[in-house]
This record gives sequence, C-alpha cells and structure tokens, in this order.
Amino acid sequence: MAMATMIAMVLDAPGQPLRRVERPIPQPKAGEVLVQVVACGICRTDLHIIDGEVPAHFPIVPGHEIVGRVIALGPRPSGTLACGDWVGIAWLGHSCGTCPYCRSGRENLCDQPGFTGATHDGGFATHVIAEAAYCLPLPPALAMAEAAPLLCAGLIGWRALRRAGQADPIGIYGFGAAGHLVAPLAIGQGRRVLAFTRPGDTARQALARELGCAWAGSSETASPVALDAALIFASDGALVPKALQAVRKGGRVICAGIHMSDIPNFPYADLWGEREICSIANLTREDGLSFLPMAVASGLTSRITYFPLGDANRAIQAVRDGRIDGAALLRP
Repeated sequence: MAMATMIAMVLDAPGQPLRRVERPIPQPKAGEVLVQVVACGICRTDLHIIDGEVPAHFPIVPGHEIVGRVIALGPRPSGTLACGDWVGIAWLGHSCGTCPYCRSGRENLCDQPGFTGATHDGGFATHVIAEAAYCLPLPPALAMAEAAPLLCAGLIGWRALRRAGQADPIGIYGFGAAGHLVAPLAIGQGRRVLAFTRPGDTARQALARELGCAWAGSSETASPVALDAALIFASDGALVPKALQAVRKGGRVICAGIHMSDIPNFPYADLWGEREICSIANLTREDGLSFLPMAVASGLTSRITYFPLGDANRAIQAVRDGRIDGAALLRP
C-alpha cells in the first residue's frame, strides 16, 4: 500500500526561495494533533524569517496563520478536541509552563517557547502537526479559510489595542494586514482612528477611509490631532520618533512587530511628559480565546487575496512589495 503523502513549501536557509517538497504525512505524538490545512495567511514575520531577521530552525515550513480541520489525534489524547473540529494555529506553539513568566500568566514571554513556522513546521503545507493545547477552537462562524488572518494579524492587533487602554484618538502606523483589522475594532468601540501609511500609498489610505478612519495620510505628515496612543505595525524603526511627536503628554507608543529596524536617536524632549514606548511580544492563548468570539460578534472580516500553495514564492513577493491590500492567503 502506498504511503499517504503531503505537500510542503520548505525554506532551506535564509534568503532562499521556498522549495516544494512531497513527503509522508507525519503521525501525531502524545498531546499532538494532525491538522489538514484549509488556508494559511502570509504574515510579515514570515518575511523576517525568510530574511534571517527572526531566528528559526532550518529547514523549516513557514506559516502561522493556520485554519484547518483535525484529522488525527495522538495517543492518550487529552482536552476537548476531536477529529473533524475546526481549529486555528497561531504563532505560539509551545511554552514550558514552569518558568516565572508562564507561572504568572505571561506565556508569551516564556523562556523556552516554541513557534509555529519557526521552531517547528508551520502551515505552508497541506498538513501540519501541532500541540493540541495550543490549537484554538474556532467558533462555527469562523470555520472558514477567511479566518486565517485573524490568527496573527488580528490577534496582534487585539493585543496592541488592549495595551493602549482607553486611548482615543489612536494612530495606526502601517495599514496592512493587522492595521486594517484593528481599525474597525477600535472604531466599533467609539474611538477615532487615524491611519498613517507609506508616502504615496493612496490605495491603503483610501481603504482606511472606507473602513471608517477619521483621517488617512502619509507617515511623513504631522498628525492633524494629538494622539492618546500610536500603534506601530510597520517594521520601520524611524516611525517611533515620528509617533512620539504625535502623541500627547502621557501618551503611549506601542511597537507591535516581532522585528523592527533600529530606532534613530531622538531628543529626550520628545519622550518627556510621561510618554511611553512599549512593545508587544508574541501572543498568549488567552488573547485568542478572548479575541475570536469578539471578532464574530463585531463581524470582523479581512480583505484577502488568495494564492495556490505552489505559488507561495510569488505571494511572498507580493506581500514584500506592498501589493496586497489586506492579507494574502495560501490555499492547498
């Protein structure tokens, strides 16, 4: 009898194109599940892994915005997952559970973490193995390919928005996959949102206005109003001083990317006045459990461009070039 096989897009080393590989479908071990991938989003973090800016184990199958169905359980299964369940698989794929961070509810800062698509194979494939405890059960309304961007872009936006507290107005720097999801969330809460894009990116400025942003323009332009908080989703460190100049006294600048270029020098006067700079590091399972039902209740949807799995390299280049309004999804 022929062995069942799967297709995966493998990154052998930083800077290399992904390579199509056919190999046996792995079997889940104790505590694991085998998931048939329905869709996987392409995140900016995937580009950082490809460029060698975020550590990873090579060769690796990238991808951590995964929607799929459980098709096999490992021996001695625990928990509530069953074959046929729709699940989401996000960036955090493992935490030790014993370090001070895990014990204090901050598993996103775990000393010995595992990351989907970086330390173990991710969703640029037809099948993926994941720890059952780190699979997010999807509400029936999200049991669809279109939910994939919510599993990182949506979650990181949610975590950043919560870090902003009751801030109003809010500036969003970088109006891509995360920005176009967090903006409707904040607007739905009654906040004013201003969108700052790359100079000349009139398409994303138009999208921001279409989604209800009170203002949209270039990040080179001074904010028309003083901000309570600025959420930075772009990886350009030069945006931090610009955002600091835009927030009022007591304001907060939240850097929500996993990688950012160096932040240039800036005058202490721009920070003075109890302004703050903070970062968002990874995600917790609680972020997913609190965010996904809220995403359903608010009718949150993503703008999506689909690519076949075999076109992963073309899709990655489109994301890199900024030619995707919203999110890019690979479908096996």
